[in-house]
Amino acid sequence: MKKIILVFLLFLTYQYNYAQKLKLGNVTKEELLEKTHPIDSSASAAVLFKRGETTFAVDRMGEWSVTTLIEMKIKIYKKEGLEFANHEVGYFVGGTTNESVFFYDTNTFNLEGDKIVKTKLGSEGKFDEEVNENWRIKKITLPAVKEGSIIEFSYKITSPYLTNINDFNFQYSIPVDNVEYTVFMPIPFSYSTVITGYEEVKIEEIPIIDNFYSSKYIYSRQNMPAIRQEKYVNNIKDYTSILKYELASISYPREEVRNVALNWEGVTKSIFDNDKFGRELKLKSYFEEDIDDLIKDCKSDKEKINKIFTHVQKKMNWNEKHSIYTDKGVKKAYKENVGNVADINLMLIAMLRYAGFEANPVLLSTQSNGIAIFPNRTAFNYVIAAIEDNNNFTLLDATNKNSTIDVLPLKTINWYGRLIRKEGAGLSVQIDLTKKAVSNEVTTLMADINDQGNLTGKIRKSYNDYNAFVFRERNGKLSEDSYLESLEKKIKGIEISDYSIKNKNTLEKELVETYAFKQNNAIDLIGSKMYISPLLFFQIEENPFKLDKRKYPVNFPYPFKDSYNIVLKVPEGYEVEFLPKPVSFGMEDGLVKFSFDASYANGNIQINSNLEIAKTTIPSNDYATLKLFYNQMINKQAEKIILKRI
Repeated sequence: MKKIILVFLLFLTYQYNYAQKLKLGNVTKEELLEKTHPIDSSASAAVLFKRGETTFAVDRMGEWSVTTLIEMKIKIYKKEGLEFANHEVGYFVGGTTNESVFFYDTNTFNLEGDKIVKTKLGSEGKFDEEVNENWRIKKITLPAVKEGSIIEFSYKITSPYLTNINDFNFQYSIPVDNVEYTVFMPIPFSYSTVITGYEEVKIEEIPIIDNFYSSKYIYSRQNMPAIRQEKYVNNIKDYTSILKYELASISYPREEVRNVALNWEGVTKSIFDNDKFGRELKLKSYFEEDIDDLIKDCKSDKEKINKIFTHVQKKMNWNEKHSIYTDKGVKKAYKENVGNVADINLMLIAMLRYAGFEANPVLLSTQSNGIAIFPNRTAFNYVIAAIEDNNNFTLLDATNKNSTIDVLPLKTINWYGRLIRKEGAGLSVQIDLTKKAVSNEVTTLMADINDQGNLTGKIRKSYNDYNAFVFRERNGKLSEDSYLESLEKKIKGIEISDYSIKNKNTLEKELVETYAFKQNNAIDLIGSKMYISPLLFFQIEENPFKLDKRKYPVNFPYPFKDSYNIVLKVPEGYEVEFLPKPVSFGMEDGLVKFSFDASYANGNIQINSNLEIAKTTIPSNDYATLKLFYNQMINKQAEKIILKRI
C-alpha cells in the first residue's frame, strides 16, 4: 500500500512540475542549462509551449467582437535562433472599427552564475509600424537575448470582424514541444475549419450548457516537428500545420439560418460588381484613338495582341502595389503612366476587348500570399489578363517590363487562377497558371587545354521563354562591367573578354550572350596525367534536396531543359586514357531525365549533357526518387576525363 501511495505522489509531483513548466514566468536552471533540443539536436531554438484561447463577446448594442490570447515560451540554443527574439502581429485598421493588439509578459531569462536573471522588455523594444492605409504591425524585440536564453511573451488581439478568426500556427521552422489552442464557440455561429499541412493535431469537442457558448474546441499536439524549408517550394506556409476558421452561418433564436459562406461564383460576382473592377473594364474613350492608330496596319491577330500588350507594358509603370481593385482608376492611371496591378491589367483587358478579342480578367493569389483555402473576397490579391480561344488561354501581365505573352512574373505562378468572363456571363472558371512549354538554356563551349592545365576558349549561351525572363530580371539593370564582375566571382579563376549580348531588350526573341574566357589551373595535374571535369565549371556539385523525407511537394518554377555542348581540344603530347561512359536515365514518368555522352575524334573530346524537368510539381511520395536522381546525375558529372602524357 505504501508503495502505491509513493508512486501516486511521484506521479502528482511530476504532473505539478510539468504543469509549472507550461506557465509563463516559470523558468528552471535545467531549462537554461540545456544545450540542445532533446529530440531535434539540429534545432537553433524551440517553442517550449504555445497556448492560445479565443473567446467572443457582445456589447449592449448587439455588436460582436472576438478576442484571441496567445502565450509563448521559447528556448534559444544557437546563434541562428536569435531571430526568434523578434515577433510581430499584423492588425486591420481600414474599417469603421479597428482591430487592436497588446503585448505583455515580455521577458528574457538568462543564467548568470548560479542565478536566474529576468530582463523585462522596455518601450525601446516595442514598435508600431504602418504597412498601408489598411494594415499596421505591432513588433517586439526581446532584450538581452543570447544563446541559452529563454524568452516569453503574450499578446491579445481583439477584432470586430467575425468572418475570419486569426490563423493559429501549430508548426514553425523550429520544433514545438507543447501547443494547445482552445476556441469557445458562441451559439449563433457556425464556422468551417481546416488544418493545413501534414502533421496530425488532436481535436476535442466539449459541449457547453449555457446561454452563450455551445461548444469548446481544444486543439493540441506534443512534439510537433519543425518544418524545414528546402529549395523549390513556393511558400512554405502552404504546407505548414495551421488552423483556419471561416464563418459559414449565423442562427439566432426564432430566425432562419443565414448562410454567409461564399462559393467561388459568389466571390467572383461580388468582385466583378465592385466599381473599382467591373466598371473600369467598360471605359474605353481614353484609349480608343491610340489603339486605332496602333493596330490599323496589323496583318494578324498575333500582331495585334503583341502591339497592344507592348504598348501598355512600355507606357505604364507599376507602383509596386498588388490589388484586384484599381487604385487611381484606369483613365487617370493611363494619363499619368502609373498604376497598381489592377489599373494596368484591367486597361489591357479593355483594350484587347476593344480590338475584338475574348479577353477576361484572371484573379489569382501570389506565391507570397499563399493558396486560398476557403472561397472569400480576400483570397485574391492580383489580377492578370487572359485571351480565350477554343478553351485555350493566353495569359498576359503588363506590369512587368520583362514579361512577354504567356510568360508571367514567377510570383504569379501559384497553381490556379479564377477567370471571370465578360460581364459576369457564365460567371467564373478555374484555370491552370503553370507553364506547359519547356524553357531552354543551351550552352556551347569550345576550349583548348595547354600543358599547364589552363583553359582558353569561347562560350555561347542562349536563353528562351522563362530562362530569358529570369536572366533579364536578374541582370537587366546591371551594367556590363557589374554583370561580368559577378560572373567572374561565380566562376572562380575565370577571366572574361570580348563579351556581347543580343536581344537583351527585344523580349520576343531568344537572348544570346557570347564571350571569350581564360581560366588558369582549371585542370588537375597529377604526375603525368590530367583529370578533367567533363562539364568544367558548369558541373552541379551539390544536391539541392537534403532532407531524409519531405512531406510537401517539390515546386519547380517552370519546365526547363539545360543543355551543354562542350568541345575540348586535347593538348599535344597527351592522349585520352579514360572517358566516362554514356548514360541516360530518368524518373518513371519520363518527365524528369538526364543524359550524358562523351566521345573522342580528331584530337577533340566532345561532351553532350542534358537535364530536363518537364513537370513543375513533384509529389512528396516521389521525393526520394527525385533526390536519388539528382545524386546519380551529380555523381556522373563528377567522373573525370583522364588524359595521359604520351
